[in-house]
Amino acid sequence: MAHIDSEQLTRHLEAGLKPLYVVTGDALLLAIEAADSIRSAARKAGYSERETFVVEQYFKWAELRNSAQSMSLFTERKVMDIRIASGKPGIEGAQALQDHVENLSPDILTLISLPKLDKTTQNSKWYSALQKHAVVVQADDISRNALPNWLAGRLKRQGQSAEPATMEFLADRSEGNLLAAYQEVQKLALIYPAGMLSFDQVKDAVMDVARYDISKLSEAMLSGNAERYARILEGLRAEGTATVLVLWAVSEDIRKLGKVLQAMQRGSNVNSAMREARIWGANLNLIEHAARRFKLVQIERAMLQAARLDKTIKGLRTGDVWDELLQLGLRFARTT
Repeated sequence: MAHIDSEQLTRHLEAGLKPLYVVTGDALLLAIEAADSIRSAARKAGYSERETFVVEQYFKWAELRNSAQSMSLFTERKVMDIRIASGKPGIEGAQALQDHVENLSPDILTLISLPKLDKTTQNSKWYSALQKHAVVVQADDISRNALPNWLAGRLKRQGQSAEPATMEFLADRSEGNLLAAYQEVQKLALIYPAGMLSFDQVKDAVMDVARYDISKLSEAMLSGNAERYARILEGLRAEGTATVLVLWAVSEDIRKLGKVLQAMQRGSNVNSAMREARIWGANLNLIEHAARRFKLVQIERAMLQAARLDKTIKGLRTGDVWDELLQLGLRFARTT
């Protein structure tokens, strides 16, 4: 029926409610906010009753059908709030959902909450049926590049603002932890009055709530952001992340980049080389841009360095693993 992101939902709801909403994505904060907004709009529109169905292993799908077919004597409209945390309704559930959305009642608003779905699930018959009839609200995580603007928008809602450099600082301190980032923004409203916030005010108030993950380390390396690479690596070290996992993630992306460059050396264009190396998803643009910056000889040297690092981790040679990981990543990130 329609796909919108969570930031477009408020405007959509102002234009009127639809009978079926699906909220899906990996940003828990945005998913919670989206579902709350839909429920709030439903209450204002006269949907005075709400039934919640939490789908777990032994959930009885007949309850869904019974609820859809029965209305309370004391209410004319209700919300059916269906939460499928696993994103896997099973065979019986898949059929029950298809039957339900094929027979939507104007007196029932159905809200279905799902996590971020894999490709197989997105192409399933039951989810295709949902998409056909629903307004699908994508509650996807905010990328690092978009995070400063997102945080600025949240500040604006509480009558505050800050310079772009301050928003970049706030994004650095809260990357990968959207819920904590929003809590820090709310804290600024409690500490300071409305208006422009200085860098020092934000710096003094905001904790370092970033949650570092290995995929972001490779992202920083491939995008050429040396400062971010160093910061994330230090965060992983402070969190006690195993060095073998860090090395695997970094060297895996270096290896993929090497495959692309080898294919291009044989005469393939960059798009064909990416397909040949089986690269897709978020890494597509990163590796494509990196392929224009690097030469194959640099990849070969990096893989030799990664092999030496592997021996260091296994105790077969001496060295500071974290320092060598830093040097490996910075050599890549600083290549122009």
